[in-house]
Amino acid sequence: MENFFAAFAQLDFIDLINAAMRYIFPVLAILIVGRCAISLLTYEKEPEIWAWIVAPDGTRHPVNHWETLIGRSRSCDVTVNYPTISRTHAVLTRYDDGSWSISDVGSKGGITLNGAPTSMEVVAAGDKIGLGGVDLTFEPITRREEVLQASSRTKAGLGMHLGVTLFWLTVFQVMAAFMLSLESGAEQIFPAFFILIVLQWALFVFNKLLRRSGFEIEIIVLFLTTLGLCVIASDTPEELRKQLICLAAGIFVFFVVCWALRDLERAKKLRYVAAFGSLALLAFNLVFGVEQYGAKNWIFIGGVSFQPSELVKLCFLFVGASTLQRVMTKRNMFLFIAYSAAICGCLVLMNDFGTALIFFAAFLVIAFMRSGNFATIALIVAATAMGGVMAVRFVPHILDRFSAWGNVWENALTTGYQQTRAMMCIASGGAFGLGAGRGWLKYVGASDTDLIFAFVAEEWGLIMAVIMVLAVVLLAVFVLRSADLGRSSFYSIGAVAAVVILLLQMTLNVFGTVDLLPLTGVTFPFVSNGGSSMIAYWGLMAFIKAADTRQNASFAVKLPSGRALREEDPE
Repeated sequence: MENFFAAFAQLDFIDLINAAMRYIFPVLAILIVGRCAISLLTYEKEPEIWAWIVAPDGTRHPVNHWETLIGRSRSCDVTVNYPTISRTHAVLTRYDDGSWSISDVGSKGGITLNGAPTSMEVVAAGDKIGLGGVDLTFEPITRREEVLQASSRTKAGLGMHLGVTLFWLTVFQVMAAFMLSLESGAEQIFPAFFILIVLQWALFVFNKLLRRSGFEIEIIVLFLTTLGLCVIASDTPEELRKQLICLAAGIFVFFVVCWALRDLERAKKLRYVAAFGSLALLAFNLVFGVEQYGAKNWIFIGGVSFQPSELVKLCFLFVGASTLQRVMTKRNMFLFIAYSAAICGCLVLMNDFGTALIFFAAFLVIAFMRSGNFATIALIVAATAMGGVMAVRFVPHILDRFSAWGNVWENALTTGYQQTRAMMCIASGGAFGLGAGRGWLKYVGASDTDLIFAFVAEEWGLIMAVIMVLAVVLLAVFVLRSADLGRSSFYSIGAVAAVVILLLQMTLNVFGTVDLLPLTGVTFPFVSNGGSSMIAYWGLMAFIKAADTRQNASFAVKLPSGRALREEDPE
């Protein structure tokens, strides 16, 4: 009898802690994501000026990007309204070493440099660029002006101490580990969260040592990763070690990609390696891949499994963002279309239509940002839509999922089993959840991947699940807000394509769970259990960081040093 009362008293204590934590966790989540949102969305937009184009009437047009389209059209970066100038006439390009070139983009009047006809030529300060007979004077900024401009820009994290935000995330993680350990008793939980905390603080300190003040994006990603580890700790604690190894590998890939992006010429050369490597990976997958859940998209080597399609996302962005050596080059656009078709074709042959859709959406974004041609994009969409209809009609795996769409309750024991259980668990969780480790959805297949939104909603509450969604939306809004400030179209296109991939994956995952869209089997970024996707997502973060032009915000952006200023002006 004494043992019974002791057990009963202990149960009451655990229930009391669980009840309190259910309300504390959403408050901490709002605090963490809210502080990052304030820092990412309230900074003053400050376009960089790299040169000036002076018209014959003395009008000075700022050059804000390293690839600047000049013409009569309002859509051009520099609009020069003279009737002899074509709507899109020429492209002015800056290189990493500070040199510039001017190139024709198929204009009617051609271009001249200091009176001599040319199609592409290096330009220097004071040169006269002739467009359709109109002479424009080129005036690049000096090294001193470049350094002063960089040092006067808004600092990342200004007014919002990111170390404090990371501290609150650490509190969230410690409390989550405590609750999950009480519920499951798994000995892997505390060491796993301890390693996560060490990794994130080491990353923060390393960022400071590099004199980089921007860390909001990493905190958002680490918050999502924390929720993912919470799900794994509740469902399959033995997989925590694997996920942490992939997290460390992802951070390493993040720094490698950031390093590659610091030199645009180097990054553009890597596109050939990326294109060949991605096609080789998918070809290998086609031959040696293993089918799971209807899609042949897994490779097993020595007991280790991975999805090549996840790693191909990084290669795809490299190739797409750097496809054109000169903006508006049709030949390179056609090469990119062929490359994209090959990638999507391989995925279709694997029956991985969800991933193929994600690649196709990224392709549309890159193609439009590169060409600006609505007609070409519309034609590609129409052709692909016809292919999609044929796939739904003749591929049984896809047909089953579409037949269940919107009718899951009528097929609750067959094709609608996963979604009906997921929606019931969302309802049972309510606003604040049942508590960490107390959910039932863990007993349903793919609950920690395809149904992750419902898993989080059941155990942590609908509020937490919505915050999880808003965290990804926050990254997208930040990129869209800062994309037009990107110093290079390489950075802007890569960042926008990266967030399109994240947003589309999140949308397909969440809407598929609640039957607003067919269940496609794609993962929720950073939260779903999966090592390949974790590594790939961290690689995508490098493109998002590269688009951040706030002062000292990104390791991917190489800034002029104070030494350059002293050399320019010793006094």
